Amino acid sequence: MVYRIGEGWSPSLPQIEQALDLERFVPCGASQEKSIGWIEPRGDAHGPLVEAVNGQRIFKLKIETRSVPASVVMRKAKAHSAQIEATEGRKPGKKEMKEIKEDVKLSLMPMAFSKEASVWVWVDPTTQLLVIDAASQAKADEVITLLVKSFLGLNLALINTQTSPQSAMASWLITQEAPAGFSVDRECELKAADESKSVVRYVRHPLDTDEVKQHVEGGKLPTRLSMTWQGRVSFSLTEALQLKKMTFLDVVFEETSAERDEGFDADVALATGELSKLLPDLFEALGGEQALA
Repeated sequence: MVYRIGEGWSPSLPQIEQALDLERFVPCGASQEKSIGWIEPRGDAHGPLVEAVNGQRIFKLKIETRSVPASVVMRKAKAHSAQIEATEGRKPGKKEMKEIKEDVKLSLMPMAFSKEASVWVWVDPTTQLLVIDAASQAKADEVITLLVKSFLGLNLALINTQTSPQSAMASWLITQEAPAGFSVDRECELKAADESKSVVRYVRHPLDTDEVKQHVEGGKLPTRLSMTWQGRVSFSLTEALQLKKMTFLDVVFEETSAERDEGFDADVALATGELSKLLPDLFEALGGEQALA
Protein backbone atom coordinates (compact mmCIF):
# COMPACT_ATOMS: atom_id res chain seq x y z
CA MET A 1 0.00 0.00 0.00
CA VAL A 2 1.44 3.35 -1.07
CA TYR A 3 1.03 6.64 0.79
CA ARG A 4 2.02 10.21 -0.01
CA ILE A 5 3.94 11.98 2.78
CA GLY A 6 2.73 15.53 3.42
CA GLU A 7 5.06 18.49 3.18
CA GLY A 8 7.35 19.46 6.01
CA TRP A 9 8.42 16.01 7.23
CA SER A 10 12.10 15.27 6.66
CA PRO A 11 13.69 13.99 9.87
CA SER A 12 17.33 12.92 10.03
CA LEU A 13 18.31 9.32 10.76
CA PRO A 14 19.10 10.11 14.44
CA GLN A 15 15.71 11.82 14.79
CA ILE A 16 13.95 8.81 13.26
CA GLU A 17 15.82 6.44 15.56
CA GLN A 18 14.91 8.49 18.62
CA ALA A 19 11.22 8.62 17.65
CA LEU A 20 11.00 4.89 16.95
CA ASP A 21 12.79 4.05 20.20
CA LEU A 22 9.96 5.65 22.18
CA GLU A 23 7.61 3.02 20.71
CA ARG A 24 9.99 0.06 20.74
CA PHE A 25 8.29 -3.33 20.86
CA VAL A 26 7.77 -4.87 24.30
CA PRO A 27 6.40 -8.44 24.52
CA CYS A 28 2.90 -8.94 25.89
CA GLY A 29 2.61 -9.13 29.66
CA ALA A 30 0.89 -12.07 31.37
CA SER A 31 -2.58 -10.53 31.05
CA GLN A 32 -1.98 -8.42 27.93
CA GLU A 33 -3.85 -9.27 24.73
CA LYS A 34 -1.86 -7.21 22.25
CA SER A 35 1.46 -5.43 21.91
CA ILE A 36 2.69 -3.32 18.97
CA GLY A 37 6.07 -1.67 18.51
CA TRP A 38 9.14 -1.18 16.35
CA ILE A 39 11.90 -3.81 16.12
CA GLU A 40 15.32 -3.99 14.48
CA PRO A 41 14.89 -4.51 10.69
CA ARG A 42 18.03 -6.62 10.48
CA GLY A 43 16.96 -8.78 13.40
CA ASP A 44 20.05 -7.90 15.45
CA ALA A 45 19.23 -7.47 19.14
CA HIS A 46 19.75 -3.90 20.34
CA GLY A 47 20.51 -2.81 16.79
CA PRO A 48 19.15 0.35 15.10
CA LEU A 49 15.40 0.61 14.49
CA VAL A 50 15.88 2.38 11.15
CA GLU A 51 18.14 1.20 8.35
CA ALA A 52 19.38 3.34 5.48
CA VAL A 53 20.14 1.52 2.22
CA ASN A 54 20.90 3.57 -0.91
CA GLY A 55 19.18 6.54 0.71
CA GLN A 56 16.01 4.57 1.46
CA ARG A 57 14.65 4.24 5.02
CA ILE A 58 13.45 0.87 6.29
CA PHE A 59 11.45 0.25 9.50
CA LYS A 60 9.87 -2.93 10.83
CA LEU A 61 6.80 -3.19 13.05
CA LYS A 62 6.05 -6.20 15.23
CA ILE A 63 2.56 -7.17 16.40
CA GLU A 64 2.00 -9.79 19.07
CA THR A 65 -1.49 -10.99 19.95
CA ARG A 66 -2.58 -13.42 22.66
CA SER A 67 -6.05 -14.89 22.76
CA VAL A 68 -8.04 -17.50 24.64
CA PRO A 69 -10.56 -19.48 22.52
CA ALA A 70 -14.08 -18.17 23.12
CA SER A 71 -15.36 -21.73 23.46
CA VAL A 72 -13.00 -22.37 26.39
CA VAL A 73 -14.05 -19.16 28.11
CA MET A 74 -17.72 -20.03 27.66
CA ARG A 75 -17.29 -23.57 28.96
CA LYS A 76 -15.48 -22.47 32.11
CA ALA A 77 -17.89 -19.58 32.66
CA LYS A 78 -20.86 -21.94 32.46
CA ALA A 79 -19.19 -24.29 34.94
CA HIS A 80 -18.64 -21.38 37.34
CA SER A 81 -22.24 -20.27 36.88
CA ALA A 82 -23.48 -23.78 37.64
CA GLN A 83 -21.41 -23.82 40.82
CA ILE A 84 -22.96 -20.52 41.95
CA GLU A 85 -26.41 -21.89 41.23
CA ALA A 86 -25.71 -25.07 43.20
CA THR A 87 -24.17 -23.38 46.24
CA GLU A 88 -26.17 -20.15 46.41
CA GLY A 89 -29.46 -21.23 44.85
CA ARG A 90 -29.47 -18.43 42.29
CA LYS A 91 -28.63 -18.04 38.62
CA PRO A 92 -26.18 -15.25 37.70
CA GLY A 93 -27.70 -12.44 35.65
CA LYS A 94 -26.35 -11.00 32.37
CA LYS A 95 -24.10 -8.46 34.05
CA GLU A 96 -22.61 -11.02 36.44
CA MET A 97 -22.09 -13.55 33.62
CA LYS A 98 -20.19 -10.90 31.67
CA GLU A 99 -17.96 -10.31 34.67
CA ILE A 100 -17.45 -14.07 35.14
CA LYS A 101 -16.36 -14.38 31.49
CA GLU A 102 -13.90 -11.52 31.89
CA ASP A 103 -12.46 -13.09 35.04
CA VAL A 104 -12.12 -16.46 33.32
CA LYS A 105 -10.44 -14.87 30.31
CA LEU A 106 -8.03 -12.98 32.54
CA SER A 107 -7.14 -16.12 34.50
CA LEU A 108 -6.43 -18.08 31.30
CA MET A 109 -4.46 -15.32 29.52
CA PRO A 110 -1.05 -16.28 31.01
CA MET A 111 -1.43 -19.72 29.40
CA ALA A 112 -2.58 -18.37 26.01
CA PHE A 113 -0.46 -18.96 22.92
CA SER A 114 0.83 -15.84 21.22
CA LYS A 115 0.83 -15.02 17.52
CA GLU A 116 3.46 -12.77 16.02
CA ALA A 117 3.38 -10.79 12.79
CA SER A 118 5.67 -8.18 11.31
CA VAL A 119 5.14 -5.40 8.78
CA TRP A 120 7.83 -3.70 6.71
CA VAL A 121 7.72 0.05 6.15
CA TRP A 122 9.74 1.74 3.41
CA VAL A 123 10.19 5.51 3.21
CA ASP A 124 11.63 7.11 0.07
CA PRO A 125 12.79 10.59 1.16
CA THR A 126 13.37 11.72 -2.42
CA THR A 127 9.88 11.02 -3.77
CA GLN A 128 8.18 11.42 -0.37
CA LEU A 129 6.46 8.06 -0.70
CA LEU A 130 5.79 5.65 2.16
CA VAL A 131 5.09 2.01 1.33
CA ILE A 132 3.62 -0.50 3.77
CA ASP A 133 3.93 -4.24 3.18
CA ALA A 134 0.59 -5.13 4.77
CA ALA A 135 -1.89 -7.70 3.52
CA SER A 136 -4.98 -5.87 4.78
CA GLN A 137 -6.17 -2.31 5.29
CA ALA A 138 -6.78 -3.05 8.98
CA LYS A 139 -3.13 -3.99 9.52
CA ALA A 140 -1.97 -0.99 7.49
CA ASP A 141 -4.13 1.25 9.68
CA GLU A 142 -2.35 -0.11 12.77
CA VAL A 143 0.98 0.81 11.21
CA ILE A 144 -0.24 4.28 10.25
CA THR A 145 -1.57 4.88 13.77
CA LEU A 146 1.80 4.07 15.33
CA LEU A 147 3.72 6.05 12.70
CA VAL A 148 1.66 9.16 13.39
CA LYS A 149 2.08 8.57 17.12
CA SER A 150 5.85 8.16 16.74
CA PHE A 151 6.43 11.16 14.46
CA LEU A 152 5.03 14.57 15.30
CA GLY A 153 4.04 16.43 12.15
CA LEU A 154 3.79 13.34 9.93
CA ASN A 155 0.78 13.47 7.60
CA LEU A 156 -0.02 10.55 5.31
CA ALA A 157 -2.60 10.10 2.56
CA LEU A 158 -3.26 7.13 0.31
CA ILE A 159 -2.22 7.79 -3.27
CA ASN A 160 -5.19 9.02 -5.28
CA THR A 161 -4.93 8.85 -9.08
CA GLN A 162 -6.87 10.77 -11.73
CA THR A 163 -8.35 7.50 -13.01
CA SER A 164 -9.49 4.96 -10.47
CA PRO A 165 -7.77 1.56 -10.70
CA GLN A 166 -11.13 -0.10 -11.28
CA SER A 167 -12.01 2.16 -14.23
CA ALA A 168 -8.57 1.73 -15.72
CA MET A 169 -8.61 -2.06 -15.36
CA ALA A 170 -12.06 -2.20 -16.96
CA SER A 171 -10.79 -0.14 -19.90
CA TRP A 172 -7.73 -2.36 -20.36
CA LEU A 173 -9.91 -5.48 -20.43
CA ILE A 174 -12.46 -3.99 -22.85
CA THR A 175 -9.88 -2.58 -25.28
CA GLN A 176 -7.61 -5.58 -24.71
CA GLU A 177 -4.71 -3.15 -24.54
CA ALA A 178 -2.44 -2.77 -21.53
CA PRO A 179 -0.84 0.59 -20.68
CA ALA A 180 2.70 1.32 -21.89
CA GLY A 181 5.29 -0.75 -20.08
CA PHE A 182 2.77 -3.23 -18.67
CA SER A 183 1.20 -6.47 -19.78
CA VAL A 184 -2.04 -8.04 -18.56
CA ASP A 185 -1.50 -11.57 -17.30
CA ARG A 186 -3.93 -14.46 -16.79
CA GLU A 187 -5.77 -13.79 -13.55
CA CYS A 188 -8.56 -11.39 -12.62
CA GLU A 189 -11.67 -11.06 -10.51
CA LEU A 190 -14.85 -9.38 -11.77
CA LYS A 191 -17.68 -8.40 -9.45
CA ALA A 192 -21.16 -7.17 -10.29
CA ALA A 193 -22.06 -3.72 -8.94
CA ASP A 194 -25.77 -4.57 -8.57
CA GLU A 195 -27.49 -6.30 -5.67
CA SER A 196 -26.56 -9.74 -7.02
CA LYS A 197 -22.88 -9.17 -6.10
CA SER A 198 -22.04 -12.03 -8.46
CA VAL A 199 -18.35 -12.77 -8.94
CA VAL A 200 -16.39 -14.25 -11.83
CA ARG A 201 -12.77 -15.30 -11.30
CA TYR A 202 -10.27 -16.24 -13.97
CA VAL A 203 -7.14 -18.16 -12.98
CA ARG A 204 -4.47 -19.13 -15.51
CA HIS A 205 -6.89 -18.09 -18.23
CA PRO A 206 -6.39 -15.72 -21.19
CA LEU A 207 -8.15 -12.40 -20.55
CA ASP A 208 -8.10 -11.02 -24.10
CA THR A 209 -11.32 -12.84 -24.99
CA ASP A 210 -14.81 -11.74 -25.95
CA GLU A 211 -16.19 -13.51 -22.89
CA VAL A 212 -14.18 -11.35 -20.50
CA LYS A 213 -15.02 -8.23 -22.50
CA GLN A 214 -18.75 -9.05 -22.38
CA HIS A 215 -18.64 -9.56 -18.61
CA VAL A 216 -17.11 -6.10 -18.12
CA GLU A 217 -19.46 -4.43 -20.59
CA GLY A 218 -22.33 -6.18 -18.82
CA GLY A 219 -21.51 -4.47 -15.52
CA LYS A 220 -19.03 -6.76 -13.79
CA LEU A 221 -16.16 -4.54 -12.71
CA PRO A 222 -12.61 -5.74 -12.04
CA THR A 223 -11.55 -5.81 -8.40
CA ARG A 224 -8.20 -7.48 -9.08
CA LEU A 225 -6.03 -7.90 -12.18
CA SER A 226 -2.66 -9.61 -12.53
CA MET A 227 -0.06 -7.63 -14.48
CA THR A 228 3.65 -7.56 -15.26
CA TRP A 229 5.80 -4.43 -15.50
CA GLN A 230 8.62 -4.32 -18.08
CA GLY A 231 8.95 -8.11 -17.85
CA ARG A 232 10.59 -7.57 -14.46
CA VAL A 233 7.93 -7.51 -11.72
CA SER A 234 4.61 -9.36 -11.62
CA PHE A 235 1.84 -8.30 -9.27
CA SER A 236 -1.91 -8.20 -8.79
CA LEU A 237 -3.46 -4.72 -8.85
CA THR A 238 -6.60 -4.20 -6.76
CA GLU A 239 -9.39 -1.66 -7.01
CA ALA A 240 -7.94 0.05 -3.91
CA LEU A 241 -4.55 0.57 -5.59
CA GLN A 242 -2.90 -2.19 -3.60
CA LEU A 243 -0.16 -4.32 -5.14
CA LYS A 244 -0.44 -7.95 -4.06
CA LYS A 245 1.31 -11.22 -4.95
CA MET A 246 4.41 -9.27 -5.99
CA THR A 247 7.14 -11.34 -7.63
CA PHE A 248 10.52 -10.22 -8.98
CA LEU A 249 11.17 -12.14 -12.19
CA ASP A 250 14.36 -13.95 -13.21
CA VAL A 251 15.68 -11.11 -15.36
CA VAL A 252 16.02 -8.90 -12.27
CA PHE A 253 18.23 -11.44 -10.52
CA GLU A 254 20.19 -12.27 -13.69
CA GLU A 255 21.15 -8.62 -14.18
CA THR A 256 22.38 -8.24 -10.61
CA SER A 257 23.80 -11.72 -9.94
CA ALA A 258 27.37 -10.82 -10.85
CA GLU A 259 27.74 -7.95 -8.37
CA ARG A 260 24.95 -8.79 -5.96
CA ASP A 261 25.77 -9.72 -2.40
CA GLU A 262 23.47 -11.81 -0.30
CA GLY A 263 21.74 -10.36 2.71
CA PHE A 264 19.59 -7.53 3.99
CA ASP A 265 21.17 -4.63 2.07
CA ALA A 266 21.08 -6.47 -1.24
CA ASP A 267 17.43 -7.48 -0.81
CA VAL A 268 16.39 -3.95 0.14
CA ALA A 269 18.34 -2.39 -2.72
CA LEU A 270 16.80 -4.78 -5.24
CA ALA A 271 13.21 -4.38 -4.04
CA THR A 272 13.25 -0.61 -3.59
CA GLY A 273 15.20 -0.13 -6.82
CA GLU A 274 12.57 -1.93 -8.89
CA LEU A 275 9.58 -0.44 -7.10
CA SER A 276 11.00 3.09 -7.35
CA LYS A 277 10.61 2.75 -11.12
CA LEU A 278 7.43 0.66 -11.20
CA LEU A 279 5.29 2.93 -9.01
CA PRO A 280 5.67 6.14 -11.09
CA ASP A 281 4.86 4.16 -14.24
CA LEU A 282 1.77 2.70 -12.59
CA PHE A 283 0.58 6.13 -11.40
CA GLU A 284 1.07 7.45 -14.95
CA ALA A 285 -0.94 4.53 -16.36
CA LEU A 286 -3.74 5.61 -14.01
CA GLY A 287 -3.76 9.17 -15.33
CA GLY A 288 -1.28 10.61 -12.88
CA GLU A 289 -1.54 11.41 -9.21
CA GLN A 290 -4.13 13.84 -7.92
CA ALA A 291 -2.64 16.75 -6.01
CA LEU A 292 -3.23 16.79 -2.26
CA ALA A 293 -5.85 19.31 -1.19
